[in-house]
Amino acid sequence: MIEVRNLHPLEIKLLLSFSEGEKFDNEEIENRCAFNPGHANQAVSWTLSKNLISRESSETLVNYEISEKGRLALTRGLIARRIVSLVKERNVSIAELPSVLEEEQKDIGSDFALLKKAGVLTVSPEKTLVLLDESKMPESFGIVEELLKRGGDGPIGDGELSDVQRREMEKISKKRGSDAFFRIVERDRSVYALTADGAAANSALKKEHITGDEIGEVTKELLESGSWHGKRFREYDVEHVPVSKLLVARENPYSSFIRSIKDKLVAMGFEEFDGGLVENEFWNGDALFMPQFHPARDIHDVYYIESPSHSKRIDEPFLTNVANVHECGKGAKSKGWEYPFDRQFSLRNLLRSQGTVLSAHALTKAKVPSRYFGVVRCFRYDQVDATHGSDFYQTEGIVLGDDVNLKNLLGLLEMFAKEIAGAKEIKYVPGYFPFTEPSVEVHIKHPVLGWFELGGSGIFRKEVTTPLGIKCPVLAWGLGIDRMALMNLGLNDIRELFTGNIENVRLRRG
Repeated sequence: MIEVRNLHPLEIKLLLSFSEGEKFDNEEIENRCAFNPGHANQAVSWTLSKNLISRESSETLVNYEISEKGRLALTRGLIARRIVSLVKERNVSIAELPSVLEEEQKDIGSDFALLKKAGVLTVSPEKTLVLLDESKMPESFGIVEELLKRGGDGPIGDGELSDVQRREMEKISKKRGSDAFFRIVERDRSVYALTADGAAANSALKKEHITGDEIGEVTKELLESGSWHGKRFREYDVEHVPVSKLLVARENPYSSFIRSIKDKLVAMGFEEFDGGLVENEFWNGDALFMPQFHPARDIHDVYYIESPSHSKRIDEPFLTNVANVHECGKGAKSKGWEYPFDRQFSLRNLLRSQGTVLSAHALTKAKVPSRYFGVVRCFRYDQVDATHGSDFYQTEGIVLGDDVNLKNLLGLLEMFAKEIAGAKEIKYVPGYFPFTEPSVEVHIKHPVLGWFELGGSGIFRKEVTTPLGIKCPVLAWGLGIDRMALMNLGLNDIRELFTGNIENVRLRRG
């Protein structure tokens, strides 16, 4: 039987608010106990750990909330509709669209590609847009407009969508980042009930007239005001005082973990590469066969540099080679992306959003055979949560050789997942990246967070390697070091890696 006098006021109020056999969730706890969401979560966590309540069932509720970009589209209209209206009014080239419509090039390119594919528009030999058949406008645009209108009135529940609407919603929504019309908001709803111990604690609390409103902290203000008169004080156990721990200096466990990764890869014959935090669109995307006007560019939300906003130049022959492979696949036995490559766009500066940018640099001077790796800090405009950060570390690597293959790559991924991260369960999932084919995602199972993606990998496409002067197969991967550290260091939240709480860091396993 638990000593009820030692319970926290949050636990006491929860236990007293419900009777044996009654079912309740976090929302009910907040309402009955007058808790904010944080206090409700704490009360649930503590009472669960003491077996005073049990989780009876659990489900994930999915809602879609319109984003700032979605509200802008709701006000202005979809870019596709505006392009068609503009073409009906006057002659306009694709190069003029960003300035006329005041929209990002990649957003315009995405909608224009859909219009061209559907046969609504085409490009004349003079590079102006020509309206072919407005009646061929894809039905998906109408569905998106309907969803935006509904989203403007409030969140949309996943259960409120038809199958057709859900398919479109998946294309225009993201869990994090800003570059989507809707944000995916997931909320876990669990239903709880008092256990036998919880019911007994409920009875004991009532018998001893403990309410949870007892005074816990004695302050100067409390004593001066006299408001403590007639109140009960919370009891504390003063008989069992914990022994003080002797703390000695030690290296930060996360720093040690990163160093151990470097040591292991160097021992395997890899050479380390590094580079600046600021890159340009060419190396961050173009050289990796990520088209300038295509949804594939939306893989990463980036931070652009205000000053200097553009690089001065890009070395030849790499700029010309990459431009050719984008426009027509020249040199790579490919069709390319079939669009006019914008060299000025390639000069725009940004904080690197992926470690693969350094692999592209390395290919320009790589030997065959060879192995390279880097521990790289990356930056993305992302929603921070337990498994995502707006800046993070990746281990990036490439292996060049005439005889390397997918089996070699899977072996390396298993080494990272099991030997470095310490995962017991791993799985490989087919992926899509514009720069690799085949592409593989490696997922690991965390004891608390469940399955999450460790990173992506694959074999570089010829459209990547040929323009940079490489003729042999190249294995490539980019894995989240922060996520590996979650497993290795026994943590449940990626933000704990960068905590300012020195006590937590001192006590962390290394």
